[in-house]
Amino acid sequence: MMRIVLKTVITACLLFVVSCVGSGNGYTPKPQGYMRIELPAKSYEMYDTAAVPFRFERAAEAEADLKRDGRRLKWVDLRYPALNGVIFLSYIPLNKPGDLAGEVDTSYLLLSKHFGFSSGVDERQFVNEDAHVYATTYRLQGQNVASTYQFWATDSVRHFLRGSLYIDCVPNNDSLAPVLEYLQADMEHLIETLEWKN
Repeated sequence: MMRIVLKTVITACLLFVVSCVGSGNGYTPKPQGYMRIELPAKSYEMYDTAAVPFRFERAAEAEADLKRDGRRLKWVDLRYPALNGVIFLSYIPLNKPGDLAGEVDTSYLLLSKHFGFSSGVDERQFVNEDAHVYATTYRLQGQNVASTYQFWATDSVRHFLRGSLYIDCVPNNDSLAPVLEYLQADMEHLIETLEWKN
């Protein structure tokens, strides 16, 4: 009887060792995954307040926060709480002929701070002659770019609006790609519906 038990234990140990050694392929862990991000359905509403001389359509889920400094600058922050995103809009009135060139230079200087992290920039022009809106958009590629989309828009005479997109998390734009595309589409819709009030 003892012999049968001993043979059974030895056989079980051998089977265990053989199953652990296997064919030499070893264990391959699964790659790290990311949570699925549920994006809200697109719905837009007009943002129009007497505090700023422009209006545009914004995403219904975006919360608008108006700020001003009492001088000439005014800001509108469009916050997306569910996505941890924010679109910063800065409005500057153009008072002198050289103001436009200065604001374009400043916008490019702010944009260039992201070039060290970018693998490329896609620059596009937008023109709406009827509304007197002339804009340049910049889509920055790269995994660690903090602001992946920026723009400036003007009527080239009185108004200048600069916008930039930020996500409140450590940049990993591969995993955030659906959110970035969603918010970039909202920014493009903003530009397409932008109107100066005077």
